Amino acid sequence: MNLQLYLLRHAAHADYGRRLTGRAPGVPLTPEGERQAMALGRRLVGETLTEIQTSPRERARATAEAVAQATGTPIIVSDALDEIDFGAWTGVEFASLDGQPQWDAWNASRSTARTPGGESMGEAADRIAAHVDGLAAARPGERIALVTHCDMIRALVARTLGLPLDNLLRFEIAPASLSRIEAGSWGARVLSLNETTGMDA
Repeated sequence: MNLQLYLLRHAAHADYGRRLTGRAPGVPLTPEGERQAMALGRRLVGETLTEIQTSPRERARATAEAVAQATGTPIIVSDALDEIDFGAWTGVEFASLDGQPQWDAWNASRSTARTPGGESMGEAADRIAAHVDGLAAARPGERIALVTHCDMIRALVARTLGLPLDNLLRFEIAPASLSRIEAGSWGARVLSLNETTGMDA
């Protein structure tokens, strides 16, 4: 039997659209984000989730907790789902990054660029892809929600579809969105991408 993965991006948080939050501590969901997370939980009622795994970041854990409350599913924290380590860019406002050569290179050439003092996109993609491979081998037939971050979901989708990491910005992963992947010993395939209907209430 195949593993069913529900890829959940965390809901909107206090830095959303303003700063590159990365792994910065103390960034909670906004009231809007809390509503998004609760709506996401309602969306997943009836999916018979086996487990919710979440990034250790506060915004991801809060989203996971809302889904767990709605579905009655246990949560575990997984470092494999953590946000990209953005190094010196962590917590920097986007307005300050715009026009910097290293930032422009990061967004144009994700396959080769590296964050200053942090991870490369390839390393982050390897991290989440290896985690999913392990789940597919060890837990066939289960239905697991992975609460993580925009570019981590993009990286996993790109790896699944065989897309170059340079093309990550060509598709959207919205806050509190749901994407689905099915995985087994044969590999993996994308079932849906960026489902948001009914999650912004």
